[in-house]
Amino acid sequence: MKFVENIQKVAELQPDYLGFIFYEKSPRNFEGIIPELSKQTKKVGVFVNEYIEIVVSLIQEYQFDLVQLHGGESVTYIKQLKEALHQFEDKNQKAIEIIKVFEIKDEFNLDTLKPFENEVDYFLFDTKGERRGGNGITFNWQVLEKYNSTKPYFLSGGIGLEQIDELDLFFKKPASKYCYAIDVNSKFEAKPGVKLIDKLKEFKAYSQELTAKS
Repeated sequence: MKFVENIQKVAELQPDYLGFIFYEKSPRNFEGIIPELSKQTKKVGVFVNEYIEIVVSLIQEYQFDLVQLHGGESVTYIKQLKEALHQFEDKNQKAIEIIKVFEIKDEFNLDTLKPFENEVDYFLFDTKGERRGGNGITFNWQVLEKYNSTKPYFLSGGIGLEQIDELDLFFKKPASKYCYAIDVNSKFEAKPGVKLIDKLKEFKAYSQELTAKS
């Protein structure tokens, strides 16, 4: 999310999460004020190889509920971030959850995930492309058929209304067992950071149907 009016319109749909990107190379880089949101909607701060001090400062400023790490952050980095967050968490009486992103195209070594399992709350699988997210293309979901972790994950990467049939098939397979959420972005935009409300409404109706089935 980027623009206040658009944030408010999307927030009326009561999504579970809204993401705010803090990465200067991204066309969705956020600078501004986040309007008050429903408690049902959690705010996610998205960072790429950012200094820990800056991450913590922005969490404090915007009262984020989760941190999404979209770069090459190491296990050591995440441990240090968690240590830095402890004081803030105690003061605000809430834990900040951590999402670690891994980029996939046609193949992926799932053993890469093991060192991170005890350090993060969720994985997020996105498409490997020219940019850090927002490439508008899907990766090969068959890679996840060998998913051998119990860590819940977000499915991301070029998901739009055109993928509904594929999603129906995916959620009938064992690979979807630990799929916790669907992350949507560029396929629902008029331009970077401006979401198309009608398309999101349509996708929300589909997701509610999917939830009812499961």
